[in-house]
Amino acid sequence: MLNTRIQHGEFVLSTNGNILVARLSGSWNEEAARAFDRHFREHAAGLASAPWGHMVLLDDWQLGVPEMRPVIEALVHWCIDNGLRRAAHVYQPSLLKKLQLEDLVTGSEQGFQRRAFSSVDVALAWLKEEGFELNDELDPLLGADSHQGRS
Repeated sequence: MLNTRIQHGEFVLSTNGNILVARLSGSWNEEAARAFDRHFREHAAGLASAPWGHMVLLDDWQLGVPEMRPVIEALVHWCIDNGLRRAAHVYQPSLLKKLQLEDLVTGSEQGFQRRAFSSVDVALAWLKEEGFELNDELDPLLGADSHQGRS
């Protein structure tokens, strides 16, 4: 049977220094979460030989359906098992985003910590203090290494 389910929600990924940067947008369904999971693991595999950080830009993300939860939870555990130590979520204050993200991503586990910020600069400063730094201070999502997550 042909899968007619269409991905709703988009993402862009970029690896810069020892940080994997993701920009999420739209309202996500399970297909978007599965595509993100697949592409994220491909990008993260290049970082997994040493501890690494993650910055997620979420201002354009409009939450997700409950069916994406097990996909994202499994990805979070895979990341922690494969060297992710710090995650910076960047978005303007939103109670709904805060609640959904806290439900999807642990705050701390096995040396991992997640924090929310309203500014990219403050998030990058925290990641740098924790030992994770960009090689290029320009927007890493505009570089040649970025990958569009919409098919």
